[in-house]
Amino acid sequence: MQAASTEPLAETRVEVYAPERSLLVASLLSMSGGFLDAFTWLSLGVFSSSQTGNVVFLGIYAQSGQWQRALHHLLPLAAFVLGAVVAVRTRAALRCLVGEIICLAAAMLLLHRVTDQVATLVISFGVALQSASFRQVGRWKYLSVTVTGNMLRAIDQFVAVSDRDAMRGAGTMLVLCLMFLLGAVAGGCVTKWLGTWSLALPIASSVWVLWLCRQRSDPY
Repeated sequence: MQAASTEPLAETRVEVYAPERSLLVASLLSMSGGFLDAFTWLSLGVFSSSQTGNVVFLGIYAQSGQWQRALHHLLPLAAFVLGAVVAVRTRAALRCLVGEIICLAAAMLLLHRVTDQVATLVISFGVALQSASFRQVGRWKYLSVTVTGNMLRAIDQFVAVSDRDAMRGAGTMLVLCLMFLLGAVAGGCVTKWLGTWSLALPIASSVWVLWLCRQRSDPY
């Protein structure tokens, strides 16, 4: 009886003290996702994080025969898929986060010194490494690169179940949607002001997340 009663407590401790699943980490990554979408749209004319926009423009330009423009939106989509595959196969979240930091730093130093297509590939690949590695906040699944999925999860939690835990999940998803929006607003403002050097902000955010995730809190 005693062993059976302590097992759920141990599981709860693992969940509570997992920094990579904290709301702070998820919020920072969501802000970064919104920021990078705003930055790449203003600087490169594509979306690096939310690939829905790239799919829409790919379809529009392809059906009208504007193949060069269609390719412009196909490249980040392909790089994102490749980065996600690498992240899922390696299953090393912190290494993938380091990979994103390296990709963003390289893009910041090389943007406008290499072709825009190369910069787009590097940024989208790095974003995918991170977003495919960090997909859980507390007990709930989320995506740091989009709003639609998190919004639907919030509605599902709010409508389907009426207990306090479900309300907490709905609130968490809504917070992440808001953080993505704030990141996009910040990205739009800072990009017009700092240009390429705006990438220093999502780099700093990712470094902060890396530092948080490397902390080992003592549950005792």
